[in-house]
Amino acid sequence: MGMHEYLQGLSELEMVVRAPGYFKYQGHSVAAHSWKVTQAAQFLGDIEEINGSDVNWQSLYEKALNHDYTERFIGDIKTPVKYATSTLRMMLSDVEDSLTKNFVEKEIPSELRERYMRRLTEGKDDSLEGRILSVADKLDLLYEAFGEIQKGNPEPVFVEIYKESLETMLSFNDMPSVKYVISTVLPEMLDQEFSERGKLMALTKTILD
Repeated sequence: MGMHEYLQGLSELEMVVRAPGYFKYQGHSVAAHSWKVTQAAQFLGDIEEINGSDVNWQSLYEKALNHDYTERFIGDIKTPVKYATSTLRMMLSDVEDSLTKNFVEKEIPSELRERYMRRLTEGKDDSLEGRILSVADKLDLLYEAFGEIQKGNPEPVFVEIYKESLETMLSFNDMPSVKYVISTVLPEMLDQEFSERGKLMALTKTILD
């Protein structure tokens, strides 16, 4: 028993493709997504801290870096499928928890088990750091969808993913970091020339109103 399986799994995450089954101009791996979410969480944490919040940076980085490690076991399930029903989402969560617990108990050395159980279990909780992770995850998903729309991808699912991501972020609109994204980052995103700009701006306005 040692850390080999965990470290090898990091390479395997480079092979797990996000949004499988859809045509994409630019592919994204779970490993790349985890890095981008960590960068987004860092930015959001900065905004929260500037506005007076006490951010536990160790917790935030641990949550962000590890939030999708369990997709090594089950792969990336399409967002519309994953959230089709609350029952299905709960079942998938139970499977992830069970596989994570089994992995930690079997592969992680005893002196590190408590740390990795904390890191590999669901990080999107009611703590400030858990809320920042929820927003950072959707912010990266929003950008992935926007990138495909910007490039003229005809798959309608990316408009749905953009819509769902923005709506989820708005459910955290009491957070200064979300207000900053909506008031500053989103206008910068949409202030670019691309064929579907008018439609996306109209959709965004409808969601924000």
